[in-house]
Amino acid sequence: MAASGRDGQWRADGKFFRSGDRRVLVRAVTYGPFPGGWAADLLPDFRRIAAAGFNAVRLYEMPPRRLLDAAQACGLRVFAGLMWRQACDFITRPAALSAARVALSNGLRECRGHPALAAVYVGNEVPSDLVRWMGPVRVRRAIEELIAAGRNQAPELMFAYANYPSTEYLEPENADFTAMNVFLESEPLFRSYLGRLHHIAGDRPVMISEFGLDSRRNGPDAQARALAWAARAAALEGAAGFTVYAWSDRWWNAGGEVLDWDFGLTDRAGAAKPALAALAAAAAEVPQAAGAATGVSVVVCTRNGGGRIGACLAALRRQRHPDFEVIVVDDGSTDDTSGVVARGFPGVTLLRLQPGGLGRARNTGAAAATRDVIAFTDDDCEPDEDWLANLARGFAAGWDAVGGPNLAPPPADLVAAVIAAAPGAPSHVMLDDQEAEHLPGCNLAVRASALAAVGGFDEVFVTAGDDVDFCWRLQDAGFRLGFSPTAFVWHHRRGSLRGYLNQQLGYGKAEALLIARHRHRFTPSGDAVWHGFVYGGGPVRAVEGSVIYHGPMGMAGYQGVVDRMQPRRPLAAEHDRAWSRFLLRMMERLQPRLRTFARIGRWRGDLRPTRTGASPAPDDEFAIPSATGRSREHFLGDLLVDGWRGGGPVDGWDVEKEGTRLLLATEHGDKLNKRTLVRRWGPPRPLPPSMAGVAGDLKPSAARDAE
Repeated sequence: MAASGRDGQWRADGKFFRSGDRRVLVRAVTYGPFPGGWAADLLPDFRRIAAAGFNAVRLYEMPPRRLLDAAQACGLRVFAGLMWRQACDFITRPAALSAARVALSNGLRECRGHPALAAVYVGNEVPSDLVRWMGPVRVRRAIEELIAAGRNQAPELMFAYANYPSTEYLEPENADFTAMNVFLESEPLFRSYLGRLHHIAGDRPVMISEFGLDSRRNGPDAQARALAWAARAAALEGAAGFTVYAWSDRWWNAGGEVLDWDFGLTDRAGAAKPALAALAAAAAEVPQAAGAATGVSVVVCTRNGGGRIGACLAALRRQRHPDFEVIVVDDGSTDDTSGVVARGFPGVTLLRLQPGGLGRARNTGAAAATRDVIAFTDDDCEPDEDWLANLARGFAAGWDAVGGPNLAPPPADLVAAVIAAAPGAPSHVMLDDQEAEHLPGCNLAVRASALAAVGGFDEVFVTAGDDVDFCWRLQDAGFRLGFSPTAFVWHHRRGSLRGYLNQQLGYGKAEALLIARHRHRFTPSGDAVWHGFVYGGGPVRAVEGSVIYHGPMGMAGYQGVVDRMQPRRPLAAEHDRAWSRFLLRMMERLQPRLRTFARIGRWRGDLRPTRTGASPAPDDEFAIPSATGRSREHFLGDLLVDGWRGGGPVDGWDVEKEGTRLLLATEHGDKLNKRTLVRRWGPPRPLPPSMAGVAGDLKPSAARDAE
């Protein structure tokens, strides 16, 4: 399902990267920026990097062509970076964004067509206080505009934004993969956060774009151990790539050389630290995934699927799991479905039934299964080559049922793109980052013993709803459902808008049956009550009206949105035009109404989400320059000592005193130069001496939309 590109070009493909027909696990190291710029001869470093098991380097600026030539000579790919003034209020200073667009265009023109260039990061860690100041949605859209501009000029490349946990909510909708800089010194916490990142990423790959440990403070041996376990953990938890920070202790930042941190794999003289050998050893290892001994029976239920089931069974034939069987249950097809299976897939068990519905077909397949785990998928799905292996890992971890994402394939036309982005697709519902409340039947595996304990599937469900009922009954019986983010299937949607709307009507009828059996799980108006988060395939990001957990005074290290319903898949960029957006809006209006009518017999009114109103305009804005490095943290400390009260975890302001509220954010200049922006609501109050006597050089801004 990889998108087309130049031969050997790295592409995002589901939850991983691919080059041609080969899956690529990215092993990268950051390189530069260095005092004095690029070396005259880059080959010695690049040869050492390749010899250590790396296949890519990450830069923080656009590379000269000679760097790409050297990388290609050593078998390395390059993840370039756009360097621009992202640590200032670039929303009210459009010149900063304009300069970024020009720099991106010039850099891409210099690198045009070079096979060593794999991707471009259009930004790196916009500071969380400035994001809060400018507005998360405005910042996200600015990043998306840079990605769109880059993709328009170089469609063969991948584009992303290097995020960090303090702005989890800033994921751009149109990036090719989710990239996160993560510095966690605990392996259990790191592995747990990787699980969270898969949900933040939605359908796309997860790339650890920075991970490092300072050998000056922790010691070279501790650095080596941490980088080795992190590289292994990233591979085992399904990260598509892992980037070590950094190649060398020599580091240039903010107009000067950084001399008090030593994150490099080599020291300032170029000598290797123990971490270099440790990473080379880790790269040579093949992580042993638990669960290889778990036998799986795959059940594919079909009716009139002759045009679809061949691709499904071909994908199952490519599975790399060592022990599985495939059972096809033909539920009364009137086409040549059984013939397709019998002629093309002789090793598959084929069961032919009179028409009886999906629930009965699933039970028939389960009764014929001979393995301890039974995995269900549909005839319009193509499981990834490691689908069964990743499901098996979930059972080795102790879950009673396991499922994974179902991803929409790259759309072949405009209608397919609209249907992929429309509401109502099968979705998983998560209680936390590992445990699921619901797993769609197109990607659902269960222990045979658990299936028998709850009596199998309810055969009253003939077309849909059986999976929801089954998951609820499993939980009521004390069984637990786990989620494997890399056990994905490509799930082809309906081929026409009429087919899509008929499907939604069918879902509504199935929900009417669910209400009759699980009344306590629905509201009086007929809406399902989920305890977890419903994932729609899109990256988790701030939208208008999102509630964001910033932490007290905006200082939480991990900040994310708290919406129950996560964003849907975006409209594919190549089909994003006026007509497709119009059709998508029509589907967004029709789908819930049709489904509700089929469920409860009423044509419900306007179901569009309500827009929040504008927040009050601030009464004043001013700036506090500092040549000695004083920032918002210093001034907030002074304000608290002066009797101001800190704001709450979701407040849009930092401190309050007698009805006056302040929000602070710090712009970063070269070396120690900083400029702290202050926004005030309410009457003026005396400020601490450190904040007094500064001319107000910012004009009061207009009302900002609540974001």
